[in-house]
Amino acid sequence: MEKNTFTLIDDSGKERTFDVLFTFSSEETHHDYIVYTDNTKDENGNVEVYASIYHPEDEHSKLEPITTDKEWKIIDTILKTIQEELAKKNG
Repeated sequence: MEKNTFTLIDDSGKERTFDVLFTFSSEETHHDYIVYTDNTKDENGNVEVYASIYHPEDEHSKLEPITTDKEWKIIDTILKTIQEELAKKNG
């Protein structure tokens, strides 16, 4: 399976590669979202996951920050559902 990746330049000018975990559209917010990771881990050993608004029809669009609690709640719900499904599948 081929990984879907993209590269961004961070605030310090360093190039970073990210793996796309999934994308989705929300009828509720009328935005498209991309959820991605650079596979780094936080202090608890959890993989860092990021999410942004993106425009799938424009391959050169910039990622936009998620600014509302409502949007973060939608993303959090999807991530929890995926984690639960993986846990059931693997255990």
